[in-house]
Amino acid sequence: MALPNKLKQLLDSAEQLQEYKDCSAYFYKWLHNEFTKQPVRNLINARAEFVDRLLIKLFNQCGLALQADMALIAIGGYGRGELHPYSDIDFLLLVNDKPSNTVIQQLEQFVTFLWDLNLDIGHSVRTHQEVLEQKQHDVHFTTSLLESRLICGNHIAYERLKRHIQDSPLWRSDDFFIAKVNEQNLRHKKCHGTAYNLEPNIKENPGGLRDIQTILWVAKKHFQAETLEELIDHGYLTHEESQELLECLENLWNIRFALHLAAGRSENRLLFDHQPHAAELLGFGAEGKASVERMMKRLFRIMSRIREMNEMLLAYFEESIVPEEHQHVPVPLDRNFEKVGNKIRVKDPSVFFRREQLFVLFEHIAENPSITQIEPNTIRTMRQVRRRLLGDLQDYAACRDALLRLIKHPNGMGRAFTLMHKHGIIAAYLPQWRNIFGQMQFDLFHAYTVDEHTHKLINNIYQYFDRAQQTLFPLCSEIVTRMDKPELLYLAAIFHDIAKGRGGDHSELGAVDALAFCKMHGFTSSDSKLVAWLVENHLLMSVTAQRKDINDPDVIAEFASKIKNERQLDYLYCLTVADIRATNDNLWNDWKNTLLRELYLHTQRALRLGLENPMDMRDQIRDKKQQAKQRLVLKGFRDDLVDLIWTRFKANYFTAFSEEQISWHTRHLLESKDLSQPSVTVSSKPLHGGTQVFVYSPYESSLFVKLVSVIGSKKAQIQHAQVMTTKDGYVVYNFVILETNGDAISSSRAQSIHKGIEQMLADPKKKVRIKKNRSQRFKDFNIKPQVIVRPHAREDRNLIEIQAIDIQGLLTKIAEVFEDLELHIHAARITTVGERAEDFFVVSNKAYLSLSDEEQVKVHRALLKKLNAESE
Repeated sequence: MALPNKLKQLLDSAEQLQEYKDCSAYFYKWLHNEFTKQPVRNLINARAEFVDRLLIKLFNQCGLALQADMALIAIGGYGRGELHPYSDIDFLLLVNDKPSNTVIQQLEQFVTFLWDLNLDIGHSVRTHQEVLEQKQHDVHFTTSLLESRLICGNHIAYERLKRHIQDSPLWRSDDFFIAKVNEQNLRHKKCHGTAYNLEPNIKENPGGLRDIQTILWVAKKHFQAETLEELIDHGYLTHEESQELLECLENLWNIRFALHLAAGRSENRLLFDHQPHAAELLGFGAEGKASVERMMKRLFRIMSRIREMNEMLLAYFEESIVPEEHQHVPVPLDRNFEKVGNKIRVKDPSVFFRREQLFVLFEHIAENPSITQIEPNTIRTMRQVRRRLLGDLQDYAACRDALLRLIKHPNGMGRAFTLMHKHGIIAAYLPQWRNIFGQMQFDLFHAYTVDEHTHKLINNIYQYFDRAQQTLFPLCSEIVTRMDKPELLYLAAIFHDIAKGRGGDHSELGAVDALAFCKMHGFTSSDSKLVAWLVENHLLMSVTAQRKDINDPDVIAEFASKIKNERQLDYLYCLTVADIRATNDNLWNDWKNTLLRELYLHTQRALRLGLENPMDMRDQIRDKKQQAKQRLVLKGFRDDLVDLIWTRFKANYFTAFSEEQISWHTRHLLESKDLSQPSVTVSSKPLHGGTQVFVYSPYESSLFVKLVSVIGSKKAQIQHAQVMTTKDGYVVYNFVILETNGDAISSSRAQSIHKGIEQMLADPKKKVRIKKNRSQRFKDFNIKPQVIVRPHAREDRNLIEIQAIDIQGLLTKIAEVFEDLELHIHAARITTVGERAEDFFVVSNKAYLSLSDEEQVKVHRALLKKLNAESE
């Protein structure tokens, strides 16, 4: 595409740096204005042309054109003539001999001028021999040279280099192919093997631009093919597939171009911050989330198509380039399918006219663990069948029967399900799955689209049945071995989020869908109700564990009454653990594991004792004391001294803590020299999934805010806080703390926190400063602080629920409000999900009574005022 005449004139007349900057600014303004008017291919070619003209002019201006032996060569994307608005400009300066000092000065002037123009350049100065030597051990450099293009200079030297690049035995076709496939596999692995991250990398993700470029690089090296169309002549692509790949490429170019404009810099990751602006630039509207959803669904569908064709074409290439790897004798699986090496192949494509044979293919994969891939011709056939479907596969009775066989197969929901999801068979079967394909999740903790999150959840459940994985989640692995119908757990997983994006309560809507599915597929009434109940209540266990005090017998009684029986508890526990783990790779930790496990065990005991008396408090206290004392006596402590310490504590202390925590607290108090003075200890090893901080001190209403300030200043994250007074007017604080990444605190860090608290207790007037460190990445979610004051189970207390963006020192700010209003904090539950803090406090007023209506309003206003000020 021709550049505008005014731009050419500005560039031709430019001499000084500012004139070049003005020219560049004019070009970027023109590029931005033309984005909605012209095909993106024209614009990325236009930028390459503009840079060509700029480099040629500066090359001459710096005197480099006088060097007869020098060639200025574009490589990489610039060599292809494809430059997005802020893409790097990679070029090679080819010389015959080492440049003289004069030439070095001219080169430095040339490069410095480009830097002064704020261009991101990647450049090197090499002799012909140095290029060949680097090419020998660097496949990346070899790849960039394949796409080289002479900008100006010695064309004879450049042509000689091109011949050496293509004909050199240093990188044979087979070696090059293997290197590029390994490179792609490593790149995909870094993206966790999925294209469906909520902030995808347009270039690097599976199904991104690199996957198309990998196809072209291999084709160029082996077949000397310059375009996708040439692969049609070689028999690797159909005309329709070639057009589809080109269409996908154009779409990715459009999105990447818009991303560069939205970010104002070179950016390949479609971050949340840039998504609304990019969606608007691409014509999806300015409706915020709705526009972003439309754009992202389009993107994920494109990447899915690219990834599938990439896999198919590379498999074809492999058969041609590395034929010795494919000399396998076919092994018949039945009259329609055979195994060839590690791939499954359909003998006659017409078999898929009987649609249930699609599922038979995946049954064979489930039955034969050695089958890891689908042969490329079979992938091509499946793609064609998928496109010719007139309805949903679930409309066919034979397909319904085949799917049920697969779900019930011990290996059916492993690799077989993954490949069904990857190749669009689940979406072709279940219309609701098509709706969640590429569906965004606008919250602070999900890292994947709804369909990919669900796929990962199913994979997590499948791991419970894998003996090699049983040590990771022994309780789940033990539970599933006694499940009479594991397929019901898988169905609940499939439907748990299937109604997201429709509006309304997705749990309730999903339960309706699950019931309809079970009815269509012939499940019994009781099994159907169990699946629907699991879908409707799939968040119940997570919310209870993370937001309520699971050591409170009333909480367990209430939860057990909702669970009703051990069978539902077993299914819900396994579903919940898998769900949280599939949400975000960084969300699961030992603390959450411990919470859920303890809730499961408490509830199991309550159900076994009977709901009318789920947990007898006296029995519970007696058992805990007995077990804690056994631990202490084994450590050499006298049981009468243990009893003496325990006379200080009220009954609620023994219900709130485990026997392990009680023995740890007691041991510390027995070892303390003076119990009239404040005392602190920090566990050197994790207890119950987190590092424990125990403080025993004379009661002081401001002590809580001081403690959380010290812990916050050490950049530790408080997960849970328990506060209770003793019979003799002292107060017990127990915090569970973690690093910001969810790990337990290291022993050296624990010592630092211990020392910081001791110093605060010794000098309580000393101020603790916490530097605010709010992340800007999620500012577009616009989460407003919320405060709810509720009655508590105890009539003399209130429950305060607070939701806000988690910033450094947030808990300190909340505690300061409580201190100003002279509230007593009896317990706290601190939960951080993504960057959202969800905190719960049990409080009373200064007279140890529940808050009056006027006091509740005052607390509500004061907290909102503080939180809104902190979030701005």
